This record gives sequence, structure tokens and C-alpha cells, in this order.
Amino acid sequence: MPIPRDMSDEEWAILEPLIPPARLGGRPRAVNMREIVNAILYILRSGCQWRMLPREFPPWSTVWTYFRTWCRNGSWERMHTVLREAQRKQQGREPPPSAAILDSQTVKTSQKRGTRGYDGGKKINGRKRQVLVDTLGLILHLKVHTADVQDRAAVAFLQGVQARYPRLEHVWVDQGYTGSRKTWIEEHLGWSVTVVQHPPRSRGEWVPIGDINDLAHLRFEWRRLPPLHTGFRGVLPRRWVVERTFAWLTFCRRLCKDYEFLPESSESWIYASQIRLLLRRLARAPS
Repeated sequence: MPIPRDMSDEEWAILEPLIPPARLGGRPRAVNMREIVNAILYILRSGCQWRMLPREFPPWSTVWTYFRTWCRNGSWERMHTVLREAQRKQQGREPPPSAAILDSQTVKTSQKRGTRGYDGGKKINGRKRQVLVDTLGLILHLKVHTADVQDRAAVAFLQGVQARYPRLEHVWVDQGYTGSRKTWIEEHLGWSVTVVQHPPRSRGEWVPIGDINDLAHLRFEWRRLPPLHTGFRGVLPRRWVVERTFAWLTFCRRLCKDYEFLPESSESWIYASQIRLLLRRLARAPS
């Protein structure tokens, strides 16, 4: 009996050619690769531990070995790249984008050992996900690091991205990337940068005291305005695209909190979540 989040035949037909082949010279591959991927997607969506994998799947140690091997050799990112370019073609876009949005998300880590840091702004002890997405919200580049690294310092993870995306020439950022980091992007990457932020709020106003018709005796007094509501101030242009991408990640319980010992494993889970999303879109598209 299929588990609710098993891949459909159409999705597997798209992904199967991208699965890394078995190593040459070794024992022939005996496991069903479709079940291996189904098991990884099950853990991604349900958030369960490896040892709690249902018996309908291959042994958890086998599934973990494939996941970890693909983490080390970059297979998750390569599969994601092929599917992302196919999705962009399907949307009538050029495979390499010309514009992108940069942002970060801070998430808590579990009590498991591993690198972590404290984000004083968000007051979260955990890790930070730096993502660069295209205008469709699809991830172009990704880096997971400790949360105590500020956005201005972490922007160096973009080094080398311009060689992978030669058409990329403009990027939208938030106010966390202003100052020297904005200059660094413009000088080292050659991109134009637009900082998207809410308009500044006035803290007070000058109020006339006396008769406004009697200019000789008219004076002005500065009065502070009452504090405004500090909650949601509305959707910002372009910024909502990357925020939607972060929302897509929360659909997978494995990504609601960072449970991984290594940041590289966290990056692979994010790529896996995007692969799952892209497979569903590509499989549903009319032929």
C-alpha cells in the first residue's frame, strides 16, 4: 500500500534519469532506488527519526547511507539544478536567471551536538539559512551557518555565484545587507543592488504655538508622536518572493527546526524539499 507522500509514476519518470549511478567495480545495486527516495521524502515531510522509518521502506541505515553519500558528492544540488531549469523553461523563462532576491532565515537547533550560534536580533540560538532565489522563488544558491554571523558578513558566500549565473545582473536585498556588504556585491559580483524596506516612520512633528496669523509671536514646539503598532506592516515588493520560499520549507517538518549535526546536511534537506516541490509541479504540467 503506497504511503501518502510516495512519488507518483510521473514524478519518478522525471527523477529517475537524475539518480546517481552505482559505483563502477562494486557489487551490483540491489535496492530499489525509487523506495530509497520515497523513504528520504517521508522523513523530510514527517520529520521522524531515521530509526523510526516504517518497515515498508528499505532499512534505515541503507536509506541514510544514500542520503549522506549524495550530501558529500553534491548530488542533491545537481538534481535540484536540473529540475529548477526545467521548471523555468516550463514557465517561459530562460534557465539562467537575470535577477534574484537575497535573504536569510534563522531557525532553532535541537539539543543535539553541532555548530550553532546566538542571533541577538531574533533572540534565537541556532543556525541561519542564507538563500539566493530567482523571481519565481526557486533557490539558486544556499548556505547554512551559525546564527551569530551577521548578514553583512555572510554575504561572502556569494563568491563564485556570478560564474554559475552569467546573466544575473540585479539583486534585491533587505536592510540587513546595506553598507559595506552592498558595496561588496556591486564591486566584486558586478550586480546592481536594490534595498527594499518600509518607508521610515516619523518620531514627532513641529506643532505651532500661538496665533498663526501673528508671525511675530508665533513659535513651534516639537512633540513626539505616540508609538505606532510594531507588528506586520504589509508586503514588500520582491521581498515576499523569498519569504514565500521560506514558507515552503516549513511544509516539511524536518526543516521546521534544524536537527542536523552538520550544516551541510541541512543544506541537502533544503535541496531535497525543493526537489519534491519541483517534481510535483513538473509532473502536473500538461504534456
